[in-house]
Amino acid sequence: MPINKKLLSERDICTKYITPALEAAGWDRHLQLLEEVSFTDGKIYVHGKLAARGKGKRADYILYYKPNIPIAIIEAKDNTHSMRAGIQQALEYARILDIPCVFSSNGDGFLFHDRSAGRLPDLTGFHKTC
Repeated sequence: MPINKKLLSERDICTKYITPALEAAGWDRHLQLLEEVSFTDGKIYVHGKLAARGKGKRADYILYYKPNIPIAIIEAKDNTHSMRAGIQQALEYARILDIPCVFSSNGDGFLFHDRSAGRLPDLTGFHKTC
């Protein structure tokens, strides 16, 4: 019986579909791939003498060409969202981290955007595009 992707969490989509697609495309899980990467502590809000920190930013995946040379961000969404649902968030993270390529996926495929060229083709599988 096939799995109903609509019932899976975002983390399940990552584990069952996105990570295997990355490995099948030739990305080395141990050398080129980091998952759930926190890269900001969150904005500080001050109200009089009270201060609170907002939620930090965390990329679902960062892909590395070589150690310390990030080349792409992947924003994952659960399958109740479209493939496109994470592209704006991925673009924001890529801008902050100065990373050229972004992907968004819901487990059905990948949407790719090259920030330097402005393209947005849909991909059925994941490729080492950047």
